[in-house]
Amino acid sequence: MPLVTRNIEPRHLCRQTLPSVPSELECVTNITLANVIRQLGSLSKSAEDIFGELFTQANTFASRVNVLVERVDRLQVKVTQLDPKEEEVSLQGINSRKAFKSSTTQDQKLFDRDSLPVPVLETYRSCNTPPPLNILSPYRDDGKEALKFYTDPSYFFDLWREKMLQDTKDIMKEKRKHRKEKKENPNRGNVNPRKIKTRKEEWEKLKMGQEFVESKDKHGPAGYPSPAVYQNGSIGSGESMDGNCFPPPAHTDSVVPPPPSFPDDSLPPPPLEFRVPAAQGG
Repeated sequence: MPLVTRNIEPRHLCRQTLPSVPSELECVTNITLANVIRQLGSLSKSAEDIFGELFTQANTFASRVNVLVERVDRLQVKVTQLDPKEEEVSLQGINSRKAFKSSTTQDQKLFDRDSLPVPVLETYRSCNTPPPLNILSPYRDDGKEALKFYTDPSYFFDLWREKMLQDTKDIMKEKRKHRKEKKENPNRGNVNPRKIKTRKEEWEKLKMGQEFVESKDKHGPAGYPSPAVYQNGSIGSGESMDGNCFPPPAHTDSVVPPPPSFPDDSLPPPPLEFRVPAAQGG
């Protein structure tokens, strides 16, 4: 339900009951003109209220900007006076200093009765008072107030409070559950990370012998069998092979290609600590 802040009255300029007059057209004209003047007066009052609020907010904003400018000026003076060449600050001195802590204050009671805008407060005061149902509260057996069945201003606050309390209970219950699972299974979250392979290990294997590099290429980069390459050009993995999808038999006169060679020019030069010294002639 939208809340109207400002009402411009009257809304209908000509919708009125005409009295018994000889000239009805002249009466309607006078009534319309009077309602137009009243509407302009209501509009000017609302405009004055709007510009008054803008003036108040602008003054508040200007005062905050002035305070911020003063703080920036003081900080600028301190920064210009600091000379890193003359005053040396060690890492231990930085760690021993007290950390910066903001002094931000939390605003409360933003939607209080005193914070209502003037038009809304006038609308609130012009409303009819609720019926005196409190006189029936002593006759209730459950001890509840009879007026709250007609109007309850604290209903939404109580509903929000119950929801927040229930959320807090659910969060605490979930934390206790995780804490209990962690005590029962202490090694549950320990996962062995995958070892990162570097170029240094490859040069170590190459230094120890060429067969280490060939075995690596034979089993794949991660230690798994390399995919099979058929004669028709298709590629298949060893895990997905079953009895119905074997590669076609090789011809008897086919020649098995030799294993790929690894010349020394195909790899970048090894680091200095892994180079093999050249044999010196006697």
